[in-house]
Amino acid sequence: MKRNYSAFAEDIPPYSGPKAARETYADLKQLSAIPGHIYTPPELQILPGQRRFSKMPWLVPMLELLPPTSIGHLKEWGLSTVFVLSRNYNKLVHAWESVTAMVELWHPQTNSFIFPEFEATILLEELEIMLGLPRYQRGEELAISYTVEQINSWSILAYITTKKNDLYSMTSGMHVHLLPIAQWITSQCKQKTTNYTAIAKAAAICICGVILFPESDGAISFGNLSIIDSISEGIKIGQAVLGFLYAGLTSAALGGPFYGSVIALELWMGMHFQFRTAENPNTECKTMLNHPLAHVGGRLHMSTRAWCKTAQVKGIQAWRQYL
Repeated sequence: MKRNYSAFAEDIPPYSGPKAARETYADLKQLSAIPGHIYTPPELQILPGQRRFSKMPWLVPMLELLPPTSIGHLKEWGLSTVFVLSRNYNKLVHAWESVTAMVELWHPQTNSFIFPEFEATILLEELEIMLGLPRYQRGEELAISYTVEQINSWSILAYITTKKNDLYSMTSGMHVHLLPIAQWITSQCKQKTTNYTAIAKAAAICICGVILFPESDGAISFGNLSIIDSISEGIKIGQAVLGFLYAGLTSAALGGPFYGSVIALELWMGMHFQFRTAENPNTECKTMLNHPLAHVGGRLHMSTRAWCKTAQVKGIQAWRQYL
């Protein structure tokens, strides 16, 4: 299917190098408020410039009820890291000023952050490592096919429940609400049903909706629901997660709302320029305790025995100067 991008391209100035790019879209450095799913109201701030991710009181208790077999399915589908991040969701603290300053450096035409002396972007390989997602392998491109068809959210959710009242409560407009799905999971777990695969699929929708595809408070789009549903079929979703984050960064850079995996963005920032291993093994980084990096595994795992290079960077102006 051919698409015409001319209308969109007209809004973006031609790219002519890092310095020119910073000047041409300086007037676009206005961000709309990030949706409430990212942080709590100001009165619940932990430290100046830092806010916990918004409380979703249903998320962690629901995950604690999951039967081992359902958790095994999530791990089998490559969602181990996403599951761990979700289990620790209420512990995460979000540095709003740092993300704001980063988004202001985003150039929509190149999908990269424009720094004074160089450009950088979040690579697919990095995102897959950071979030522990199944990785694309070279040579798989020809084996990948995409079918464009109308998305029927009820047919996807029917694997979870066929009760119309449940389906009506789970959907509205073009979105799927996560809370009713979490309530269904909780009831199934408390009744000790053996519908382990359906429970795992429902849990995947919840944790991926919160960690990978956050768009509005407690809801995901039908399109992202379809992507999440494909995980159990062995489809690799790293490209979709990264594309959604790119789209959210572009939206914010052009003055629209921000969406996408802020956790992935903060993992990337922490990995590249916020933290490094402490020379003194007795040093414990307080900032690391509430950073997503403390809850990922594999090669990216970083202990709290680290040094935060940006601990003294406070406020949006300080972050702009630092970056």
